[in-house]
Amino acid sequence: ALVALLIQSLWTSDSFTGKVIHTWTFDNFREIAEDPYPTIIRRSIFIAAAVTVTCMLLAFPYAYFLVRIASRRLRIALLVATVLPLWVSYLVRVYSWRLILNPDGALNWWLNKLGLPDQNIAYTNWAMWLVFTYIWFPFMVLPVYAALERVPYSYVEASADLGAKGWTTLRRVILPLAVPGLAAGSIFTFSLTLGDYIAPSVVGGPASSLIGTVVFENLGHANNLPFAAAFATIPLA
Repeated sequence: ALVALLIQSLWTSDSFTGKVIHTWTFDNFREIAEDPYPTIIRRSIFIAAAVTVTCMLLAFPYAYFLVRIASRRLRIALLVATVLPLWVSYLVRVYSWRLILNPDGALNWWLNKLGLPDQNIAYTNWAMWLVFTYIWFPFMVLPVYAALERVPYSYVEASADLGAKGWTTLRRVILPLAVPGLAAGSIFTFSLTLGDYIAPSVVGGPASSLIGTVVFENLGHANNLPFAAAFATIPLA
């Protein structure tokens, strides 16, 4: 499938008939280098990186609490609560956030009840960052939890016996052993954000197009499969 994608990226599409022209050319990649596509690529990478870092900062202490502090019953309850949203349709979750973030939505209703001003992040990049963080959070938690669960507690005790403080143990013992889980979770969150086109179209604004949005528009509306294939090579690269 990827070989076929790369081959089609070197073809072109007739703008009048929409028929694919099987002539080898780099015109699609030259067009990608022109505005507004470099801006869309930079925006996609920045938002994907921001979502990855946010999920990492939230998932590590949460997973560590599950492994080292929470009781067995609480751990099971929290793990179920973490995985449960994955059983709900992706579209339902995204549209739920649209209802929450709308100017007349649930979030502003609660803020007004507390005497606070309305939020104005609906249909912005901030809204996409928030929604993506919520959606992909379980994909970061589960690998980090699995990595931390495999760290023997005797390592922590040995570190304390050698005179290391809590932060030193965290930095020099636990974090290095959790790197495989953090790496796996980062791959999930970064790649899934980079290729998503549904959330930007539902909760994003006019200036919220991502790589996945451009690919979808050229497949569905413009019927320009070669350009969509060429643009899809960006996240592959």
